[in-house]
Amino acid sequence: MADMRTFNVVILGFSFMFIFTAFQTGGMIEQTVIQSVLKEGNFQGGSGYVSLAIIYSVFAVANWGAPSVVSVCGPRTSMVIGAVMYCLFIAVFIYPMVWALYLGSVLIGLGAAVIWTAQGSFLTVNSTQETIGRNSGIFWALLQCSLLFGNIFVWQEFSGKETIDSKTRIQVYVVLLVVCCVGTLMLFVLRNRRPEDRSDLLNVNSGDQASEGPLQAFKRSIQLLKTKEMLLLGVCFAYTGFELTFFSGVYGTCIGNTKAFGDEAKSLIGISGAFIGAGEILGGAAFGLGGKLTNRHGRDPIILFGFIVHMTAYYLIYINLPQSSPITEIITDASYYPVLMDSNKYVAILCSFLLGLGDSSFNTQVYSILGFMFPEDSAPAFALFKFVQSLTAAAGFFYSKYLLLQWQLLILVVFGVAGTLAFFEVEWKTSNASRKGYTQIG
Repeated sequence: MADMRTFNVVILGFSFMFIFTAFQTGGMIEQTVIQSVLKEGNFQGGSGYVSLAIIYSVFAVANWGAPSVVSVCGPRTSMVIGAVMYCLFIAVFIYPMVWALYLGSVLIGLGAAVIWTAQGSFLTVNSTQETIGRNSGIFWALLQCSLLFGNIFVWQEFSGKETIDSKTRIQVYVVLLVVCCVGTLMLFVLRNRRPEDRSDLLNVNSGDQASEGPLQAFKRSIQLLKTKEMLLLGVCFAYTGFELTFFSGVYGTCIGNTKAFGDEAKSLIGISGAFIGAGEILGGAAFGLGGKLTNRHGRDPIILFGFIVHMTAYYLIYINLPQSSPITEIITDASYYPVLMDSNKYVAILCSFLLGLGDSSFNTQVYSILGFMFPEDSAPAFALFKFVQSLTAAAGFFYSKYLLLQWQLLILVVFGVAGTLAFFEVEWKTSNASRKGYTQIG
């Protein structure tokens, strides 16, 4: 039984690695690619930031219906449906049209809600109290290999190019589409949970929800949202959404728009993405292998570590990159340049690594605490997580078109502090309830 569960977690991680090699790589270069397409004169009105904002807006709303889809179709079938939407979105960039871009953004928003809710449910039912931390780390490390492989490919393809020509764009997105299809097919290898495999799940929060229908799944989401623990965790969820926006779409654009990096600026987007991936992989692997230490000392030390890493990264980014870099590569006002140091590509890449490492700290522990607290309510719980995260991510992409770098970093710092403190409060209550043998928290 244990071997089958581990098999499922590993295959799930590899499948998402392929799917998100396509999407995360495509998302990081989307605004830069569209800037180049606009120069060809055939794509007026299109914006990568708007596309990403639509994705996460639809994602946020669709999360309310995703648990119902998962309850009807089951986790594996739901993930397949979501993965097909990712394939369709990647295909849009082979011959981009504005209407197709925005329609694809809506479809992938719907697919994302389903695939991530189903993923959270599938990961939880293949874990126990002792293995949820380890399995979260294994999944996260495999998932984030997508950033490493995809962005090394982009670095090779974009090297020496100031503008991304149509031939390069088509070649990149055809490869990404094939990779996404491979990940989708791998989902069919997953094994469904057997009824007898449920006996050792720790029920910290609620009763059996296995047989609930779509309406009950929706009602359960509403009930969970009203709990104090979920409201507090919502602050942490919100922070993960804002920082997701920053590292997945904004930071690469900032690097590509920094004139001080010269001809390397565009290819550095790929290197940056690869180092974000390296940080994610290292963090996921370390926190996965250290699952027993997490069980002994709690999740707070890892969250605190991620907070310190992110605050360090934000300060270095503030002093290293032009303040107008999220918006434009045409810099006419000297006040938009860093005031404390000249832009340095090595510092920029170091910050990429720190962004990934900090992100893995927060996300692995969010997965762990949700799986621990809501083992039989996993679909509604993970849907709420993705609802809040995607809502703030959408807000982040909307304001990224207008706010200078310093203001975007300020938003990240404020929510980083609030989210960390909120997580500490929930972890403390969860640990106390577990030690006292409570079966219900809140």
